[in-house]
Parts: sequence; C-alpha cells; structure tokens
Amino acid sequence: MPARRKFWCFVSALLIGLAGVTGHAVEPQAVVVAVNPKVVIETLSRNELRAIFAMRRRVWPDGTPIRVFVLPDDHPLHLIFCKKILRVYPYQLRRLWDRNVFSGTGPAPVEVATLHEMHDRISEVVGAIGYLSPAWIDDRIKTVGIR
Repeated sequence: MPARRKFWCFVSALLIGLAGVTGHAVEPQAVVVAVNPKVVIETLSRNELRAIFAMRRRVWPDGTPIRVFVLPDDHPLHLIFCKKILRVYPYQLRRLWDRNVFSGTGPAPVEVATLHEMHDRISEVVGAIGYLSPAWIDDRIKTVGIR
C-alpha cells in the first residue's frame, strides 16, 4: 500500500475514533472561532486571526489582553482549524511560537488537552479566544464570524 494511502487511512481511522471517544463527530467544516462573551469583537478577518494565533496581536480593541488557547498539534480539530480557517499548516504556527519563546520576543499560546478544557477556558478567561466544534457552543461561549 502506498505511503500516502496509508496516511489517509490512518487519518480517517483517527477521526472515526475521535468521534466515538468524544461523542462529537469532527467534520472538515465543523470548526468555529470561539471567544469569551466579554470580547467586543463580532467578526475578524483571516489576517487578523492569523496575527492573533501567531501571537503578534496581543490586545483586543478595548485594551483587554488576548489569551489564546489551542489544542495539541496532532489533535484533528487543530489540524482542521489551521488548514481550513487560518490556511496555514500546524508546523508553521509551531515554528512561530517556538521562535517567539526561544528568542524571548513573545509567549506561546496556552495548550489545552481536550475540547472540554478548551470550552471551559474560553468561557472563564476574559479576553480568551480559541476554536471549537459547533456542538460545544452554548450560552457561555460567543462565536466570531470570519470576513
């Protein structure tokens, strides 16, 4: 079996397994940008999102510090978010974060282990931004449109 086919079989099995473990299916377009309800932004451009998740933009327009939360690099929703929303590869973000940390010019985002933890952090931390599956959105989370 060619290596590419093995890779896609593995990814498919991982997504199917994730749906069984979390109870929430992960679909390619099923990712939304989520913020704490106190964030004053309603929409963000793709370039603004890239600046936020690259840790170059650090405050909201009202002066509130931005707190970025991400899932592990190998989490299927992180892969979808990077490729479909930010239109970058996860390794490109990781390089930016590592460069910021190792050069002392900035922080890396806070990594959370699960969607449940991501939901809790976004809902509790003022200025928080992250991404979730639409099934995780409730009245404690606000979604942001992408323009």
